[in-house]
Amino acid sequence: MNAVATVTSRGQVTLPKCIREFLQSRLIEFELRDQVVMVRPVKSVGGSLAAYADRLRPLSEIRDSTWKEVARGKARKRTP
Repeated sequence: MNAVATVTSRGQVTLPKCIREFLQSRLIEFELRDQVVMVRPVKSVGGSLAAYADRLRPLSEIRDSTWKEVARGKARKRTP
């Protein structure tokens, strides 16, 4: 199967429908090997949950908010 797509000035590419159907994933991985670009679907749990995310957040932000929730939970347990 061969398909051609255009790279925009912003570096974006629309994958042809036949390629999207073949990949069966909205998350893909690129690998450059010997001047060949490899594209593979990522079938991870994180990728399958991406549709539920309201926005992308840096890991540091997620970690900080998680620690705050843990601290609040521990503080609630200490209150008589």
